[in-house]
Amino acid sequence: MALTIRDRVELAKNGENPLVICRLESCWVTASDPQTIDGYCIILSDPVVPTLNDLSEEARAKYCRDMIRVGDALLKVTGAARINYETWCNLDKSLHTHVVPRFENEPDDKKTKPLVVGYDATQARRFDPVTDRAFVLKMREALKPFALSAKLP
Repeated sequence: MALTIRDRVELAKNGENPLVICRLESCWVTASDPQTIDGYCIILSDPVVPTLNDLSEEARAKYCRDMIRVGDALLKVTGAARINYETWCNLDKSLHTHVVPRFENEPDDKKTKPLVVGYDATQARRFDPVTDRAFVLKMREALKPFALSAKLP
């Protein structure tokens, strides 16, 4: 059975989520597994709520600010041309956002489509804590001014 967002946040709080990059004020920044596109991240709201609309005005602003900070870090770390932000909350009704670097060198038939439409995640490589360590460390460094103290895997 797949882990829920709530499960992933609890593991992150305990330092047991191997996908965690860092903790920001409103969320946990995690690498996606699979890495459909290199650098693909997912942020998990903490506290866990069903949607962005369930947060107070102040909490919404913090979440959106943190989401954009992750995008800025991805631009710097990956050299992406742009960032796509996808907040659906359809399958797991818990606030989380897919933060996806997009590159100019993507195939033309893929680069203008949402990630889930353009790419087959079942064919993507799995996140590997050893292989992806350099990426995780670069992201931690880029987000260091905003990161909170947390147990990291």
